[in-house]
Amino acid sequence: MLSIIDKYILKRYLATFSLMLLLFIPIGIMVNLAEQIGKMIDNEAPLNEIVMYYVNFTIYIGNLLFPIFLFLSVIFFTSKLANNTEIVAILSSGVSYGRFLRPYIIGASMIAVLMFFMTMFIVPNASVGFNEFKYKYLKKGKQDRVTNNIFNQLNESDFIYVSSFDPARQLGHNFTFERFNENNELDFKISAANIRWVEKDSNYRLTSYKKRTVLGDTAFIESKRRLDTIFAFDIGDLTPVSYVAETKNLFELDSFIKDQKRKGASNINTYILVKYKRWALPLTAFILTLIAVSVSSVKRRGGMGANLAFGILIAFIFIFFDKVFGVLAEQSGFSPLLAVIIPNVVFGCLAFYLLQNAKR
Repeated sequence: MLSIIDKYILKRYLATFSLMLLLFIPIGIMVNLAEQIGKMIDNEAPLNEIVMYYVNFTIYIGNLLFPIFLFLSVIFFTSKLANNTEIVAILSSGVSYGRFLRPYIIGASMIAVLMFFMTMFIVPNASVGFNEFKYKYLKKGKQDRVTNNIFNQLNESDFIYVSSFDPARQLGHNFTFERFNENNELDFKISAANIRWVEKDSNYRLTSYKKRTVLGDTAFIESKRRLDTIFAFDIGDLTPVSYVAETKNLFELDSFIKDQKRKGASNINTYILVKYKRWALPLTAFILTLIAVSVSSVKRRGGMGANLAFGILIAFIFIFFDKVFGVLAEQSGFSPLLAVIIPNVVFGCLAFYLLQNAKR
């Protein structure tokens, strides 16, 4: 049963957080529009696609900045409570500091559930439209995927390789297809200068085709200038777009990661990192809430301004830690799990330390 104080603080918590979203997301939209409108006009982006882009932009960026908005909103309204000596009055009435934190924990739980549902099911759909528009109109001509030295394991016995891939032309260069038997011995190898998806005929066209079939100690070689054939893979799956993991929901992402592990994808850590960050986001809401309350519940000489300044500094340090360990996981083989755990453990310890000081 919530007391009057619980309802009062919880109402301020949720109202301030909502106000932060309503204030800053439109500002973000206007800044982005001012920056990108020239590219939209130059690339003749249709109005309906621009509107949908900003709908997706609102969901995508809002979810990305949820923890920061939450952090600043808690500091803002708690500092007001402290400056008005309301916190002193609450604690002087016999309420323990732990009991005082209860509405904050309830509020953080509500936000965490919302963040979990959004990041697992709603944001992936928004990410599709957001990124497709970005690479179609705002980063036109820039590659959104790996296009060189692409290796894929299709199943237990089939392997493919292309030295380079042009997704716009559906064309791969220096193509190789190898099949091994149950004894892990080469069954046959197909090589071609180019492989192209022929949409009209729903098949693949190989140029400078050569097939080497191995039967015991004998090898048979077949070659043709051009060959149209069918393979059991989609040429678009040779190299997924760089943001593909962001477009998968909770269940699709697990399946996608298993499939990429089987194929031996070189950037598997990027996909795993996205998964762990999603699961850690609700926990981040609790950690940042506790830090914000600890920082702002004590009345200081600088008032709200000092609390906000300190809070913004903490927020930037958290983002820095998160980015540094994220880059390490993506580019150096550092464990994606540790890349997510370390920033949260460090700031969880900071939250505990600040809470102990605030109680005193």
